[in-house]
Amino acid sequence: MGFPVKGFPAGPLWLIGCGNMGGAMLRRWIAAGLDPASVTVITRSGKGAPDGVRSLTALPDEDAPATLMLALKPQQIDAAQAMLAPMKGAPKLLLSILAGVDHAALAGRFEADAIVRAMPNLPVAIGKGVTSLYTPGASAEATTAAEAFAGPLGHYEWIADEAHFDAVTALAGCGPGFVFRFADALAKAGAALGLPADQAARLAIATLEGSAIMAADADVSPAILADRVASPGGSTREGMNVLDRDDALVALLTETLAASERRNAEMAAAAR
Repeated sequence: MGFPVKGFPAGPLWLIGCGNMGGAMLRRWIAAGLDPASVTVITRSGKGAPDGVRSLTALPDEDAPATLMLALKPQQIDAAQAMLAPMKGAPKLLLSILAGVDHAALAGRFEADAIVRAMPNLPVAIGKGVTSLYTPGASAEATTAAEAFAGPLGHYEWIADEAHFDAVTALAGCGPGFVFRFADALAKAGAALGLPADQAARLAIATLEGSAIMAADADVSPAILADRVASPGGSTREGMNVLDRDDALVALLTETLAASERRNAEMAAAAR
């Protein structure tokens, strides 16, 4: 596959679909040095591609690209299969960000030298995302190529057991939505105590930002950090007693992730 100076695998990159996540990934790659002229985006509308990227509404009459990424909704997998059926040859690497669509379902529909499932989350847009990767038995060249795409997006990890992929998707893929909801709830709680709503929102977001950076840089767990902040008999401890009562917060988040995990499994079953 080969690697040019800027670190991305050599050869064309085609994206089938370019929605919120696919578009965020592509814009981040371009900001990190990917040549937009090497990219083709294929969508039903022909819109949404960044400047300098070729945008089409149908498969071009060309040989298969080095890398093909499926960046559409999982419910559109059959439409993608029909679109790609006439493709000349097969890509060296197929990247799929279709939530809930397992490797077997992908391999049964698409030809490629290697297939890698990737589950990014939305902060990839600013290079602070989390991308989970899975492939069974791909070559070192293919895994290196997948990592070259994942690296500019932020933190990435390989998942050893695909059975865990739905749980990983629920935690990291869906996680930003839950964090945003928590930030909104924190702000609304501040407003309920009498703060102006806009001020409460700013304080909540800034508090989350600083706390997340501190947790990422710490050499101890978030649980220990929480206990360090909460002095016995103090105001933080009094508030944390509410969150800790009957493990209420852990129970709520476990239920939240379980719901997302179930939905991922349902989508996987539908894709099969």
